Amino acid sequence: MTEQNRQILLVSRPEGEARADNFRLVETPLAPLGDGQVRVRNHYLSLDPYMRGRMNDTKSYAPPQPLNEVMIGGTVGEVVESKHPKFKAGDKVVGMFGWQDYGTSDGTNLKVVDDTHVPLSAYLGPVGMPGVTGWYGLNRIIEPKAGETVVVSAASGAVGGVVGQLAKAAGCRAVGIAGGEDKCRYVVESLGFDACVDYKAGKLHEDLKAAVPNGIDGYFENVGGEVLDAVLLRMNAFGRIALCGMIAGYDGAPLPLKRPALILTQRLKLQGFIVSEHMEDWPQALAQLGGLVAQKKLHYRESIALGLENAPEAFLGLLKGRNFGKQLVKLI
Repeated sequence: MTEQNRQILLVSRPEGEARADNFRLVETPLAPLGDGQVRVRNHYLSLDPYMRGRMNDTKSYAPPQPLNEVMIGGTVGEVVESKHPKFKAGDKVVGMFGWQDYGTSDGTNLKVVDDTHVPLSAYLGPVGMPGVTGWYGLNRIIEPKAGETVVVSAASGAVGGVVGQLAKAAGCRAVGIAGGEDKCRYVVESLGFDACVDYKAGKLHEDLKAAVPNGIDGYFENVGGEVLDAVLLRMNAFGRIALCGMIAGYDGAPLPLKRPALILTQRLKLQGFIVSEHMEDWPQALAQLGGLVAQKKLHYRESIALGLENAPEAFLGLLKGRNFGKQLVKLI
């Protein structure tokens, strides 16, 4: 009997908020493996905010996710069959197989990883795309100097947590912004930030001002909206902003800045970036991040949904901030 591959397809584009019925779970038979191909049983699927933008049929840095095809996503798993000279059964690999149990590839963009000292799931978090995103935005755009203050929004998340810890290692004061007392406590007590502001407490401007008495020199932006407005008021002259995400507006709502003139009067550098356009920096970033995780010097947390069928609800929860740390789906 031919083995079945469960897949989740994007079947409609959201109008406003994304919904579970934008997705559909299907089963398709696995075709026999061809020469030069490798088959992977995915163990974990990464869920990331960028996926929401791909669901829209609008101009962006990448083409939209096609309808009625497997939803895009990073995966890590184990080779179960190979007719490719560079891969063998038992190899652990990172790829982009998307929301499905099995992936089949000609080996392109498939990387063998070692899970002896780094947990397999970490290759989708601090030692993967989110970690490199944080590393790049901090080191190449913010360029922190010892003694400066670096602020990070979504500080308890997969990207933000890395940024703050690396900023501390560079000798900076690290201040997070997160939603809820539990997340803020984790950011300070587990990740080692100097302070964390709870944007849900209703006193964002006052609390941020108290947390950054000497102003803000570098800001890593994941959220946008009122959070960005609050930070701009506290930016020091010649501050640097790495614009990574705008999750507050992923459902299509406009996010106008209240005081854009501050970018001029404070002579700020504000740069958006897409980490996949800077592959030349990935080896250096991954080497540093992998070493820190292996030595247990870089801390992280994961939210894990069980089973492919639960990926849509986990993804919708991610967009609402219900996850705590890196959101993954465990597939096996």
